[in-house]
Amino acid sequence: TRSGPIMAVEEKFLRFHGLLVPKETHDLESLKFALNFAFKDNDVVAVTYPKSGTIWMQEILPLLLNKGDLTPLQTIPNWDRVPWLEEKRLALIEDQLPTPRAMVTHFPYHLMPPSLHTSKAKVIYVMRNPKDVLVSSYYFHQMAAFLQDPGTFDEFLTTFLEGKVLFGKWTDHVKSWRHTDLGDRIMFITYEEMVQDLPAALRRLSEFLGCNLSDQVIQKIAEHCSFKMMKKNPMSNFSLVPSQYMDSSKSPFLRKGVAGDWKNHFSSEQLVKFSSVIKKELENEYSSLPWSL
Repeated sequence: TRSGPIMAVEEKFLRFHGLLVPKETHDLESLKFALNFAFKDNDVVAVTYPKSGTIWMQEILPLLLNKGDLTPLQTIPNWDRVPWLEEKRLALIEDQLPTPRAMVTHFPYHLMPPSLHTSKAKVIYVMRNPKDVLVSSYYFHQMAAFLQDPGTFDEFLTTFLEGKVLFGKWTDHVKSWRHTDLGDRIMFITYEEMVQDLPAALRRLSEFLGCNLSDQVIQKIAEHCSFKMMKKNPMSNFSLVPSQYMDSSKSPFLRKGVAGDWKNHFSSEQLVKFSSVIKKELENEYSSLPWSL
């Protein structure tokens, strides 16, 4: 019966402005806190649809903003180093964040607090090929006890396309952030660019944030933000999370960190179905995206 998974969804998620958010990390207090959050002029927020490079940005941003000082990376878990705007933790640690503050969020544009518009805070939107997002999300659902069971890959593909997943449809999220009135305060970067040439991506980010870092510092940051280093770092790989919440024996949280793994998962029928839905929903956006879907 279909009531099983639907029941699980109601048990594990809150509905917030039509979006599903996990109760484990969010409550109405934390969501209200996010809606009223006071951004400062020198704040930076990295925006991602889930499984698009959030953890990577939590690694990169402190190092860019503090000119390559590794201390936070080695001493502070990533969820306190660069907290989520909408999660329960932020209210507890807001006062301890160094200036300039870095945060991450999965919110669509219309849910961002008014202070984003009145301040000069900068936004980095990280996009990832949605086929890889789907694959990554599928494995995450298998290991995260606070998410619903994904079923088969084929079933999850349908769930994903219907937007019955964390933070709704991928296409809605992308569209909401592609047309903002933030002007030169928003920068778009892709997960694939970062995989392909991390130092070049770091240089772009550094320029956008006005960090003026030397090539030497950029190289150092690139080395410490490689997937291999992150996977080894207990402050970054979620191994500190008890296994009743995240079971790494089912799938490690940081799994592969590659681009194009979808090719090992999609059948040709699934590819046709996925691409046609995404293409139709993105309409005019489609041609300006960096991947051929």
